[in-house]
Amino acid sequence: MTYCVALQLDRGLLFMSDTRTNSGVDNISTFRKMVHFEVPGERCITLMTAGNLATTQAVVSLLQERSKSPDERSPDILQLPTMFQVAGLIGQTLREVISRHDDNGQKASSTFSATILLGGQIAGGEPRIYLIYPEGNFIEASADTPFFQIGETKYGRPILVRAYEADMSFEDAMKLVLVSFDSTIKANLSVALPLDYHVYEADSLHLGRTGRIEADDPYFQDISSGWGVALRDAFAALPEFSFEDSAAPHEDTGGA
Repeated sequence: MTYCVALQLDRGLLFMSDTRTNSGVDNISTFRKMVHFEVPGERCITLMTAGNLATTQAVVSLLQERSKSPDERSPDILQLPTMFQVAGLIGQTLREVISRHDDNGQKASSTFSATILLGGQIAGGEPRIYLIYPEGNFIEASADTPFFQIGETKYGRPILVRAYEADMSFEDAMKLVLVSFDSTIKANLSVALPLDYHVYEADSLHLGRTGRIEADDPYFQDISSGWGVALRDAFAALPEFSFEDSAAPHEDTGGA
């Protein structure tokens, strides 16, 4: 399983992904799920992947090869003029890779399924985030939907919904996303550290702060333990429930 998050902020974009891959409890490994495409001063693009590893790696490899080989640069992720067209290319490539498995008699709709988060900026446009589905279609983040998640999304979503603000600082956004990941990791053993991140500053058109948060990272440990304490304190501070005050007495409405 996987957990990846992309936030759209007034200041730019924030990406974070876990690195765990597994095919059962006895086959667990670490694999990078975030990849970057960059032409400094012209474009900066980040992808995060979830789903079948063979599918996602095939998609990334095709995109990388087409950006390197002159005879394969039509279309090319490093030459398309808009993020919308980049999303279309990635969706088409994802659909093509899944269809190959399908043509070989495999059930691509389930076994070989994958989803992709795309974000970045190309000169002349605004920073964008897209969620690309296995069928190749996609949706774009907006003021109403300012962040996307893929993979194991349900455990980390509540904190994002409650605490996200478009004008928050990158530092606060990192803290928010780390709490979201901590909640997911606590609830699902198939998501785990290390965590990769990329913080892209709007209009910079080059890679921003990137890094990896390891399992022994002291700040993440503080976040994990501190969030648990804060939840218990908040729970204790809530008004006490009373059956007498909150529930009407049972009345027998049955007939004689």
